[in-house]
Amino acid sequence: MKRIYSGGRLLLLGVLVGCSVPAVAQKAPSLDGPWNGTLQVPTNPTQLIISIREPAQASRTASLSVPKQKVNGLTFSGVEMQGDSLILRSDFLGVRYAARLSADGRQLSGTWKQNADKWPLTLDRGLPAAGPPPKRPQDPVAPLPYREQEVSFQNPRSTQTLAGTLTLPAGKGPFPAVVLVSGSGPQDRDGTILDHHPFRVLADYLTRRGIAVLRFDDRGTGKSQGSFPTATTTDFLTDAQAALAFLRTQPGIQPKRVGMIGHSEGGTIALLAGAQPQPPAFIVSLAGVGVSGSELLVRQQSDLLRTAGLDTVHLNQVRRTQQQILQIIATTPDNPPAIARMVPLLKQVSPGVTESALTAMATQMTGPWYRHFLTLNPQPALAKVKAPVLALNGTKDLQVAADLNLAAIEQGLKAGGNRDVTVQQLEGLNHLLQTAKTGLPSEYGQLDETMSPSALQIIGNWIAARVKR
Repeated sequence: MKRIYSGGRLLLLGVLVGCSVPAVAQKAPSLDGPWNGTLQVPTNPTQLIISIREPAQASRTASLSVPKQKVNGLTFSGVEMQGDSLILRSDFLGVRYAARLSADGRQLSGTWKQNADKWPLTLDRGLPAAGPPPKRPQDPVAPLPYREQEVSFQNPRSTQTLAGTLTLPAGKGPFPAVVLVSGSGPQDRDGTILDHHPFRVLADYLTRRGIAVLRFDDRGTGKSQGSFPTATTTDFLTDAQAALAFLRTQPGIQPKRVGMIGHSEGGTIALLAGAQPQPPAFIVSLAGVGVSGSELLVRQQSDLLRTAGLDTVHLNQVRRTQQQILQIIATTPDNPPAIARMVPLLKQVSPGVTESALTAMATQMTGPWYRHFLTLNPQPALAKVKAPVLALNGTKDLQVAADLNLAAIEQGLKAGGNRDVTVQQLEGLNHLLQTAKTGLPSEYGQLDETMSPSALQIIGNWIAARVKR
């Protein structure tokens, strides 16, 4: 689950910096080109790149890139220079940075303010020096002992074409196979997040064990067609079903031994697919959701903020506000009045954020995916799932709590008489099934491990036992 509505954005807003200037106007020094620096946020230092353009016949412009957060070319709404002082403004995003240029023109030094926090930020002229790439020892390295094929298939319900990669074990086959289904947020076929590629690692592990794997780009992402922002979980379910049907028809695949593995929202989708006609032969839910979307988000917000150090008084205030907002969304189907009621509530828990930023947040929370997800309850579908199910969640998962969701998944499956249900909490693993210290999302990119070897082994052993029957 990649959507976390906790206000963790990089935002910019400029302020005028007073300075004495001569009566005769001076030409502002050139800032044209890229500038880079590290924002020293406690526990999460973040590299920023600010690119400034000074066209001869047009106004100065600037944009922000944040490699760590996959933000690229975010345009500032205003750029001003007064003497040696720079002012960047982005009213929509609601953070401010004001800086002064050094005498040699090589450095900008100033203060970055975000809500109630502020940090010094020094920018050096030019792009950052190429440092060592992050350690990702589990990424597969060529030559690979299996075959890879670029494939595409159509979702007959939406008529869009989806693209992906099929990995086939060495030998003639036929092989058992799985479809990988991603969690929320637009993701490529590798599930790329913070330089980790969990689906690539998982596909590599399973293919080496004799299991073919199809992983695909989400609709509107990578090489896949379609619109992601307007889609709901039900739409993504049809994409997963199309992938399953396609994989069953491929040469070298055992059509009766094709299963589905989903992560986070994808885990829920895999379980929902089990209640549909022509279900997967087996299902693996990784950090999957077993409760309604609204119940999940209340627990998620609480776990994240508590672990981040928010005190009980403010945590209770946020919880009350969140409940009010969820109630507004549930009872106000029209977006404009819902947003108008939500913004004052959001302001109570985010006093430093601009009105426009709060409106943008409320708009996102009344979008198609969010509205659908809040009311989605997998319990009725779980009772219809007859395929074998493995459900794994980490004890340090702060986005999809293991105790709450595994209990719900197990209860729902067994209520329908499913006798092949394996549910396991994985000690010390986070939402990405990495061995974690805190479980906070800010830690994901700092860990070298992409997916716990013990989790991979549990998945591989469980599937191997099911496909041999």
